Amino acid sequence: MFKPHLRTHLKALAALVLWPACLPVGLAQAPALMLASTWRAGTDLKDYWVSEKLDGMRARWDGQRLWSRGGLPIHAPDWFTADWPEQALDGELWAGHGSFEQTVSVARQRKAQDQAWQGLRFMAFDLPEHAGPFSERLKALRVVVAHTHALWLQTIPQDQVASEAELQEWLQRVVALGGEGLMLHHASALYRSLRSAHLLKLKAWDDAEARVIEHLPGKGQHAGKLGALLVEMPADAMYGPRRFRLGTGLSERDRLHPPELDAVVSFRYQGLTASGLPRFATFWRVRSEE
Repeated sequence: MFKPHLRTHLKALAALVLWPACLPVGLAQAPALMLASTWRAGTDLKDYWVSEKLDGMRARWDGQRLWSRGGLPIHAPDWFTADWPEQALDGELWAGHGSFEQTVSVARQRKAQDQAWQGLRFMAFDLPEHAGPFSERLKALRVVVAHTHALWLQTIPQDQVASEAELQEWLQRVVALGGEGLMLHHASALYRSLRSAHLLKLKAWDDAEARVIEHLPGKGQHAGKLGALLVEMPADAMYGPRRFRLGTGLSERDRLHPPELDAVVSFRYQGLTASGLPRFATFWRVRSEE
């Protein structure tokens, strides 16, 4: 039966007792990755390359091994990365639409399981150490990947669109297949390890992250289980810290085994109220720190 706080507090106490033995082995400095801003209507599309935004796990190949965005080593089997290039690649580990949790579970394993890794691909979309603009990096990336002959290394298809109508049609096709959205990369953009106005994401819904502050007990059909998460969004330039209840979208498993206190969760919503609170917020998943 769900007991608010108790399970979380016991785990936190155990972590304190075991620290630093519980620290991740092989923790490195997080890779310097280029991050996306949000696409807005009216953006001139003529100089953008467009690709599907894969719902996978961001990763970077440094020429010898894979690393998570958080700086943890990813223990892929030797055969998975055999014949990969000796230059850095930015991309996503991906197992197909709707397989985010499967991908993260496989990538977290300290000892790689061959059968599980056979369902993954590394979908490369950039050459972070190439000094040229994205149009040149994309051309070079296609050549590099084509010359490796590695079965589990692919490039994400990139194309250009002539209008916003064409862009929205592409988005609807991706969503219908269970995809998340689109990425738009300006042809002249250099690779910079910061949030860039030249790398944009377009989704059919808004999403954001918030930190779990409290477990609120359920009532009625959810009595004895989690009713909702009390979460807090970080302050920004317009709004201070915002707290709200997040109950819609929780599975039965989530209600019996809720996200830890202080965990960061992702949620989807449809715009903001005048006070900056998300409308129709729906729980999505616990953010992976990898």
